Amino acid sequence: MPSKEHEALIHLFRNRPSLAPELLESALGVSVPAYGEARLESGELTDCTPTEYRADAVVLLTLAADPVLAVVVEVQRGRDADKRWSWPVYLTTLRARTRCPAVLLVICADTRTATWCRTPIHLGHPGWTLAPLVVGPEAVPLVTDAKQAADAPELAVLSAMAHGGAPEGIDVLQALFGALAVIDDDQARLYSDFVLMALPAAARQSLEELMKTGTYEYQSDFARKYVAEGRTEGLAEGEAKGEAKALLAVLSARGIEISDGARERISNCTDIEQIETWIRLAATANSTDVLFD
Repeated sequence: MPSKEHEALIHLFRNRPSLAPELLESALGVSVPAYGEARLESGELTDCTPTEYRADAVVLLTLAADPVLAVVVEVQRGRDADKRWSWPVYLTTLRARTRCPAVLLVICADTRTATWCRTPIHLGHPGWTLAPLVVGPEAVPLVTDAKQAADAPELAVLSAMAHGGAPEGIDVLQALFGALAVIDDDQARLYSDFVLMALPAAARQSLEELMKTGTYEYQSDFARKYVAEGRTEGLAEGEAKGEAKALLAVLSARGIEISDGARERISNCTDIEQIETWIRLAATANSTDVLFD
């Protein structure tokens, strides 16, 4: 099953298809033809065979409605030998479907996987070798300018995920708020969660402190609300844990046996009203079964 980080990276390309040509040019120096639109295409790359092939994302660049370049985007978080057989199929099928050149862009979260993905794939036919275009964390452009981040929010998010833990990470994280300030709150929350999920503990703490203190230049209304809501959620979670402990104490004092399953259910419950209902029932219950009926 794809990881949350895998899905987060795919989301960036699905939400901003132009991120694919931006990375091809800025991270890999690949010449991209002039285009007027970058749009998502179907990721279904199955041809007339019973085997199903599905790419993480497919971006089509067009000029005056004519396809000029098709990009298969794959997020790779580890070695997968099957990809060395399926990637050539993706490209040839997409090229036949769009009637334009097609390239393979692989996004890797770590350097070791990126090195493996760059290994040329020899198809057997003389002169026919596929060299995947791979962006590892070291190749992701550093976005340290808030205006640049605001112009390309998804690139800023990718930069923060890749470089937020590096020595220059504080500048990258500060620039990130230039992006969060210009997009809607729901999207900003999602992107913030993506970055927090990807950062090492120290960098994650730095980002959270930036959001709390407001000492960065481009603090947004979103950041203030995000922190305020986080504090509210934290207080609610703490209150729920306190109520759960109280319920367990009541059950124990009444000599009611508490199974491991019941204890886990009570301890993990975050619904304060539900726990209060259980406490009322516990006052006369003979077993925990009464609570969960």
